[in-house]
Amino acid sequence: MEGNRNGLTRLLGGLLLLSGLLLFRLGLLQSIFLHTHPVWFAAAVDGLDRGRAEEDRRRLEETLRRGCVACYAAEGAYPASLDDLTERYGIQIDGERYTVRYSAFAENLMPDITVLENTP
Repeated sequence: MEGNRNGLTRLLGGLLLLSGLLLFRLGLLQSIFLHTHPVWFAAAVDGLDRGRAEEDRRRLEETLRRGCVACYAAEGAYPASLDDLTERYGIQIDGERYTVRYSAFAENLMPDITVLENTP
């Protein structure tokens, strides 16, 4: 009887030790997750912002190109300058956010348009 009680005590002690280790590990994992979760969230938000900023830049460049094509279709010539394009077709450019390089070589050739995002 005493041998069974000793074995049972050892088994229960081992189970308690094992469950204590598991709880410790779970607590440690929870602590790590809670402390690093804001970092993951911030990184995800930053990635979304960068993706949105790139999409905005690409959209502006595409709008400028479409304006050039519309001008060529209506007038038979591409706009001579960026100012002509923005004035005639109402395209607005946020000069603080973007730098636009507009290079027109000839009135019958599509201008080279590059939009760069300014760094704050």
